Amino acid sequence: MTIDTVEEFGGSLIQHGPANDRAYLMKLNHSDFPQILSYLNGLAVLKKYSKIFAKVPAYARDKFEQAGYQVEAEIPQFYAGEEDGLFMARYYQAERRIDPDTDKVQEVLEVAGSKIVINNPVPQSGDYEYRLAQPTDCPQMAELYQKVFASYPFPIHDKDYLAATMANNLLYAGVWKNGVLLALASAEVDYAGSNAELTDFATDPDWQGHGFANLLLGQLETEMRTSEIKTCFTIARATSFSMNVCFAKNGYLFSGTLIKNTQISGGLESMNVWYKHI
Repeated sequence: MTIDTVEEFGGSLIQHGPANDRAYLMKLNHSDFPQILSYLNGLAVLKKYSKIFAKVPAYARDKFEQAGYQVEAEIPQFYAGEEDGLFMARYYQAERRIDPDTDKVQEVLEVAGSKIVINNPVPQSGDYEYRLAQPTDCPQMAELYQKVFASYPFPIHDKDYLAATMANNLLYAGVWKNGVLLALASAEVDYAGSNAELTDFATDPDWQGHGFANLLLGQLETEMRTSEIKTCFTIARATSFSMNVCFAKNGYLFSGTLIKNTQISGGLESMNVWYKHI
């Protein structure tokens, strides 16, 4: 399985490679702006990527738009509860802008928008164990991700990668029964920016329909409040009824669709951005 690489440009962080056929500016350091624009363009041309995806503070908007980027999603008060965050894209191939699943994406959003917000978390049954994952859980975690996702934009199939992220800035919450991992989700935390991406939701196909995603989402939100995180967000598969409904029901607001942005299970998929101030 091809894995994209993550590299530093000054104090900024970029993921890129053929798996997603893109460069992704994951974190922009102000000291690298605006010179990083030339670097990203050169990288895309050299590697023949069809898209650059950038998550940037609002101060960078004008320069990025002048360089050919467009805003695909926007989260108000994203950075430290003050500055807006923008999800911007520049396309190098016209076909990358076109999503053949546009009608289904719209249907998913309509269904998600019709759901009533849940006021109470899913009750926890005594038959299950709900807790944060530990390094010793990484082999089981990798096995579950292998079972659920044929491919993924990050190497979550690798137990060593999971352990490394757990030691850095990711929290994983899981559901176990009799020592067997049934469901999992993570929070990638930007403590300086006071925001967290809730992601990597996976439920064993044999255990779907038990409300585990709602429960894990609530657990991770509780952890984020304890850490004084102000904004939670997710980048969800745009054609997934279950995940978009899950976030909508839990009070998240839709902020835009990232067109053919992420390679999951063998194909490029559009992704919906949802956010919630907690």
